Amino acid sequence: VSVLDELPPGRTPIKTAWVAGEKSEAKMWADLRDAISQGQQAFIVCPLIEESDKLQVASAQDTHELLAKTELKGLKLGLLHGRMSSNEKDETMNKFRERKIDVLVATTVIEVGVDVPNATCMVVLDADRFGIAQLHQLRGRVGRGVIASRCWLVTSNPEVSSPRVDALVESTDGFYLAEVDLELRGEGTIMNTAQKGRSDLKLASLRSDRDLIESARAAAIEIIANDPTLTNHHEFRDEIDLLLTPDEEEFLFKN
Repeated sequence: VSVLDELPPGRTPIKTAWVAGEKSEAKMWADLRDAISQGQQAFIVCPLIEESDKLQVASAQDTHELLAKTELKGLKLGLLHGRMSSNEKDETMNKFRERKIDVLVATTVIEVGVDVPNATCMVVLDADRFGIAQLHQLRGRVGRGVIASRCWLVTSNPEVSSPRVDALVESTDGFYLAEVDLELRGEGTIMNTAQKGRSDLKLASLRSDRDLIESARAAAIEIIANDPTLTNHHEFRDEIDLLLTPDEEEFLFKN
């Protein structure tokens, strides 16, 4: 197994910060404008395409219109979201790559397949609405050139952050973030297909007892290889009959 624990060649570390409240937001916009004045570019990510009556979160369309009149007035802003045609999206991305757009306001449509080394800044609005994996993936759109990059994760409550946001601020390590995500979402079950929620393990934890679980698995494989019907392991056979249903038993033997 190959473990990729270093940044790809040409990548630079990304400094991530939590932003909440008028003062910190004002500084963020000032820092972003400063970066743009130096010839750099930026992404602004919103959870929604358009305003929602049910959710009080930022939409790309409204944010694009508002910023063009306020904090980012005078800059060249672009808009990108999933309801645009393929031609419209391609045209917008080409303009961004050609530096005809300073700031691209977008939804998560930029999450994958976007490589613009000159884009060094990212603002994620209502960042607590995104999962850890999605935030990590979005953040990966910057830090692709030689200039140090920044990512601001904006939430509405200046008093309380989000565990997901805290994790992104603390680390850029995908392995660590995956473990935090596992802990926050729940491990799911071993005996069926539930991938999150409460674990069906009674004592062990997939995260904290990984070494123990791997050792137990290796021991179980060796026992089954030498004694498939557990004829010589009556205690194990009795425990399996007591604890597992026939379907669960079959699932374990197959996996």
